[in-house]
Amino acid sequence: MSPGSSIFLIGLPGSGKSTVGRQLSRRIALPFFDSDHVIEQRLGCSIREFFEREGEARFRDLEASVLDELTQGPTAVVSTGGGAVLRPENRERLHTRGSVFYLKSTPEEVFRRLRYDRNRPLLQVEDPLQRIRDLFEVRDPLYRETAHFVIETGRPSVATLVNMIVMQVELGGARQAEPPFAPAP
Repeated sequence: MSPGSSIFLIGLPGSGKSTVGRQLSRRIALPFFDSDHVIEQRLGCSIREFFEREGEARFRDLEASVLDELTQGPTAVVSTGGGAVLRPENRERLHTRGSVFYLKSTPEEVFRRLRYDRNRPLLQVEDPLQRIRDLFEVRDPLYRETAHFVIETGRPSVATLVNMIVMQVELGGARQAEPPFAPAP
């Protein structure tokens, strides 16, 4: 990894970005920031409360501002909110200001992890699994567009996922020129 290059983790809610990010930051001795926690600290309330009171558009404005700061800040490991890639400026900032790892989980894996979580505003619907499938359909192409590396989160343990990221960083030096998801000839 080039000096001063941060590592950004993107993916669906519940894909392990915060858990992997915390362990990765300890492993490579960089500070860790969870963009959702930074937002909650600034708001003085939960994202869910803000979402219900102010709406998604206002939340996305605040999220874009926080991501701009975090991507320009000191070298760090940053986990982003699941919807961070929805805005083009966020995708561009993440992609150009560090190494981006897409922690790719299937909708079924995410549902299994989050089915009892009541703090995720986008999942408080009649059919949360279908909602996750819908989110995946919209966001997967955006995650792929933004990422330099795609890490499948299916079976590996958190420690294995951290090792995979460290290995990519060490092998790649920094970012891959071609995304790993380009179709094979």
